[in-house]
Amino acid sequence: MTVVTRFAPSPTGFLHIGGARTALFNWLYARHHGGKFLLRIEDTDRKRSTPEAVEAIYEGLSWLGLDWDGEAVSQFERAGRHREVAQALLEGGHAYRCYCSPEELTAMREKARAEGRPMRYDGTWRDRDPADAPAGVDPVIRLKAPRDGETVIEDLVQGKVTIANDQLDDMILLRADGTPTYMLAVVVDDHDMEITHVIRGDDHLNNAFRQSQLYRAMDWDVPAFAHIPLIHGADGAKMSKRHGALGVTEYRNDGMLPEALRNYLLRLGWGHGDDEIISTEQAIEWFDLDNVGKAAARFDPAKLLSLNAHYIREADNQDLLKLLMPAFQERYQGGLAEEAENRVKKGLSGLKERAKTTIELLDNAGFYVVQRPIELSQKAEKLLDKDAKNRLKKLKGHLERLSDWTQSEIEGLARQFAEEEQAKLGQIAQPLRAALTGSHISPGVFEVMEILGKNETLGRIEDALNS
Repeated sequence: MTVVTRFAPSPTGFLHIGGARTALFNWLYARHHGGKFLLRIEDTDRKRSTPEAVEAIYEGLSWLGLDWDGEAVSQFERAGRHREVAQALLEGGHAYRCYCSPEELTAMREKARAEGRPMRYDGTWRDRDPADAPAGVDPVIRLKAPRDGETVIEDLVQGKVTIANDQLDDMILLRADGTPTYMLAVVVDDHDMEITHVIRGDDHLNNAFRQSQLYRAMDWDVPAFAHIPLIHGADGAKMSKRHGALGVTEYRNDGMLPEALRNYLLRLGWGHGDDEIISTEQAIEWFDLDNVGKAAARFDPAKLLSLNAHYIREADNQDLLKLLMPAFQERYQGGLAEEAENRVKKGLSGLKERAKTTIELLDNAGFYVVQRPIELSQKAEKLLDKDAKNRLKKLKGHLERLSDWTQSEIEGLARQFAEEEQAKLGQIAQPLRAALTGSHISPGVFEVMEILGKNETLGRIEDALNS
């Protein structure tokens, strides 16, 4: 059997973090078993589904590196097929037309509420003669669900889950206007797409009972179900924006690397011993549903940030450069310095040790790409007081005569100059850092000087002296 999984989001907004994890688990399970991972857009809610939301789903999945097999399927475009199956159920005696009025349904609901029980359709039209149908009323089509016995789900995460059939009513398959319901559409689409494993959040577990009945009514194979516990905030409460329930693209815009977010989502509810840093190749090799936990996972933004910092440190400098340079172009509309890319490339090793996000990398590397004169922060300006400028002017003269412009030679000269001035090295290095970077913090100032080059260094010192 070829394993076939699917991710089936509704395009009513961004690809949120819970959906991204569901997609990841489906993708990994399919790739682990050498199967297929399919994408279906459940766009039947025409009022809320938008082309922009569909694009956001594509963009989010692509950024995460979750490639799907074949073309994405639109559920809305398959409405004719859904109606065809409903008709087949009618003809096979597994469904019936229900002519209950809104008033009758309201009465059932109020009676159930008065008796302290959940609302269930009472089967008024289940075995009634269609000849009794009132004139001018468009019926809904309901599944004739079994009333005796129980429905069992052998869930690959939750284990064996059972419900008595008398706890389920005859669900609507087609509305009075002929549009298919979610429950019908999902089953038909999963069957036609040959889905073997339905991996989704455990908020869909109750749906699985009804969907199983529909599969059996059509004499179709029931897929394997795996219902994953939802993600909660660090405080154990349901995820919200304050916990980090953002769209995937917002994490990208906040400076997360896709491999870091992918690694973090993998560890939310799944584990492989004590392993925390797991490459994509390892994840595909190791992933199975046996190690998915039954308890809700807790989202910890600090842990994600720490993991992102690790991936930034381990990232290939050339890959980071490709990511950063377009962002610099966008940030500095006035244009970049001529040597900007070369400087960033040389400085990345020092910069990425101090950054937890790519935004921090952009902020910290900005002084390498801007044109002169650079902007000074308030703290940098304070460092460039009268005494500091006097020392810088003297140091500039020594630097102009330095022929071997390397970090070690520059540092040796600075240390010697500090001794001559009877000053601490910090009293020389800090004003120098302020003049060269516009900040009071940066990678090692002598490293910065080597990367900037002699002419740029001397030019920035001169700018600072004249500020």
